[in-house]
Amino acid sequence: MADKGRARKLSERIQQVVAQMLDTRIKDPRLGFVTITDVRVTGDLQHADIFYTVLGDDEARAGTAAALESAKGIIRSEVGKQTGIRLTPTLAFFPDAIPDTAAHLDAALIEAARRDREVAALAAQASFAGEADPYRRPEDDEDGAEQA
Repeated sequence: MADKGRARKLSERIQQVVAQMLDTRIKDPRLGFVTITDVRVTGDLQHADIFYTVLGDDEARAGTAAALESAKGIIRSEVGKQTGIRLTPTLAFFPDAIPDTAAHLDAALIEAARRDREVAALAAQASFAGEADPYRRPEDDEDGAEQA
C-alpha cells in the first residue's frame, strides 16, 4: 500500500494532466467549459476519481459528461505516459456538487438575512411589558440599604 504523500502527489499530477488534455488535445464539440476541481486516488493507486464542474446549463453538463466518458481511454493513456507509474489507475469522472451546494448556501443566507430584517423591524416597534427599567436602585430604596 502506498503512503498518503505519494497518493496526494499522484492526484495532483493527474489533475494537471487531465486539465491540460481537456484544454489542448480533446476536441469533442460536446465538451463545455470544464474545470477539474479535485482528484482522489485510492491508497493502492489503482483508481482515480476526478471531480469537475461545467459552466452552463443542464444540457452543457450532460454533453460534457458524455464527452468525458468517450475520451476516458485517451486521457488514461496520457496519464500513464506522463506519470510514469507501473500501473495506470482507472479513471472515473464525477460532476462536482460545489456549485449546487454554493447555490443552496446562498439561498439559506438570503433567507436568514430576510428573517433578521423582520426581527429587527419587530424589535424597533416593540415596547416594554412593564417598566422600562425594572431593576431596583440603591438611591430609590434608602430603607433597604440601612437594613442590610
